[in-house]
Amino acid sequence: MAEEMREVDAVIQKRLASKVALIDQIANYIISAGGKRIRPLLVLLFSGALGFVGRERFELAATVEFIHTATLLHDDVVDESGLRRGRSTANAMFGNAASVLVGDFVYSRAFQMMVSVNRMRVLEVLADATNVIAEGEVLQLMNMHDPDVAVADYLRVIRFKTAKLFEASARLGAVLAEADSATEEACAAYGRSLGTAFQLVDDLLDYEGATEQLGKNVGNDLREGKPTLPLLIAMERGSAAERALVRHAIEHGEVARLAEIVAIVRATGAIDATRDAARAEADKARASLDLLPSTAYRDALLDLSVRSVDRSS
Repeated sequence: MAEEMREVDAVIQKRLASKVALIDQIANYIISAGGKRIRPLLVLLFSGALGFVGRERFELAATVEFIHTATLLHDDVVDESGLRRGRSTANAMFGNAASVLVGDFVYSRAFQMMVSVNRMRVLEVLADATNVIAEGEVLQLMNMHDPDVAVADYLRVIRFKTAKLFEASARLGAVLAEADSATEEACAAYGRSLGTAFQLVDDLLDYEGATEQLGKNVGNDLREGKPTLPLLIAMERGSAAERALVRHAIEHGEVARLAEIVAIVRATGAIDATRDAARAEADKARASLDLLPSTAYRDALLDLSVRSVDRSS
């Protein structure tokens, strides 16, 4: 997909342009940091799998990356993050106010781009997605520093905050191809399950990887008081003393005893259990592809579902 992704990058560079120098500077800073570009890739792969080759696919692939970028700019301010993708966050470099305002610019530019495609269904899909993502952000904020969050509530945040844009990206390929409703829903189901698997692995890597591998500070989730699945499982399986230590760390965002907490997460099998949960979601994603014709694009989607789980960064 390298050639098609280069087309998307060209659209991104063109659409980022602004007459306001600081907007150019910050938007280019975060876009140039790279990232896996999975959401635009889903737009392209599902378009290809269903036979759509119009240039609108590049515009919408760039659009979903812009929506994702805007959420990152806002997230890093809310989370007071200092590191992303191996370098300083935009808010650390340029300040919170500039990051929030440029995030607004990137969001609104995404809406200009989706209007340019001139399809009401595209607007419906992306307007719904951005609204649900915002709800997910607020739900996560409500769960912060709460060690008693239920697993179902944690998964709901993932579905809203992360999986929804994966779902929308996959669905857009079907919308562009004017696929029937059953096919569109199958594409959306793939994206939803893949996005869930992807976030579950992100959450376990916070207790498994090293900062150099992840491009973020190990222990960030704990520092922010996020009760993610590895911690919830560790509390469920650990001793009373271990449970008390993890609870205290979540409540206070304390990382002074991070090494002990990582040891508890690993000893209780919470990392393996979280990866198993991600693998189950990836299996659901693969099953969703049964409705699609056998093509190289479908094979790539099958491969992507495996890679989403078996990654270390």
